[in-house]
Amino acid sequence: MLVGVSQSFSTVMASSTTTPLRSDLFPFELVRPELEKVEAAIREQIRAFDPAVEPYVDYVCNTSGKRIRPALSILVGGATGTVTPDHLKIGMILELVHMASLVHDDIMDGANTRRMVPTANAKWGNALSVLLGDALFTHALTLATELNSLDICRKVGQAARDVCQGEIIQTQRRFDLSLTKADYFRIIEMKTGALFAAATGLSGKISGVDEATEARLFDYGMKLGTAYQIYDDCLDLVGSEEIVGKTLRTDLAKGKLTLPILNLLETSSEAQRTKLNKRIIDQEPLDLPVLVGIAEYEGAIESAVDTGLALLQQSRDDIADLGPSVHSEALNQITWFLEGLLKKCRK
Repeated sequence: MLVGVSQSFSTVMASSTTTPLRSDLFPFELVRPELEKVEAAIREQIRAFDPAVEPYVDYVCNTSGKRIRPALSILVGGATGTVTPDHLKIGMILELVHMASLVHDDIMDGANTRRMVPTANAKWGNALSVLLGDALFTHALTLATELNSLDICRKVGQAARDVCQGEIIQTQRRFDLSLTKADYFRIIEMKTGALFAAATGLSGKISGVDEATEARLFDYGMKLGTAYQIYDDCLDLVGSEEIVGKTLRTDLAKGKLTLPILNLLETSSEAQRTKLNKRIIDQEPLDLPVLVGIAEYEGAIESAVDTGLALLQQSRDDIADLGPSVHSEALNQITWFLEGLLKKCRK
């Protein structure tokens, strides 16, 4: 059965990489002391909300957390110099933006669970949850001003805007047969890649790297985040809710044309494509038994996985020029970890 990204790094098979996974380089273990400081900072920010709002924020912050974005910002800080409080702060800010987006995602997807607990909308309804997401967004943008850099504030705002725009466009294009793969990549670069890229690029900026290095770090995060979203889209089709810990098949039910579905529409027979197109045009849920019955289904998953693997190789190339350090090697190991997860999506 498939595993979720939140599984321990130590359970990933070394055979999924060309470089063995060293226990001292498991990225989250390497930066655990710094991540604990980020966690404490998030707890402190929860208390900054009005006492009447604080319990809602507290609940969301306790159910949204692998802290991938703060981990990336800390690792880049170490790979480009010394980890400073500002590296931790930018990670915390982007994590708050991410948590806000998850609240809104769950509303739009009608998801009832996340991390094996009820979502905010399942507990309190959509109206309150929309406002809760808004509160987290605006609080994160306010915190960005404390970094005393107009450029960083602008880029945090741009990343938050991209996340929201990506969700709007994806919602617009549900059940839309004119959606192309280029459209798909544009959407996921906005909704997922933008925050990964902000975490890695802005962390490099905080370290004072030159513009070319900052751009490469940004590209590393963008490709990593895009590959992560491809994995998540494949997982929605082949994963187990009991293992992953969140509601699955929401993409199918809501008519989201993810990369595996676009691959399937491209390679299926004319009769099968006509059947799929009719279901999409009629806005009928694309239930899994219909897809599994199509001979090209497994090939569509395989092709999506291959696309994700190619992006991960490119992301490794983006950080090849970083000086040797335990932190730069950990950034490399993250890509191998995700590669192992992607490969598990194959039948």
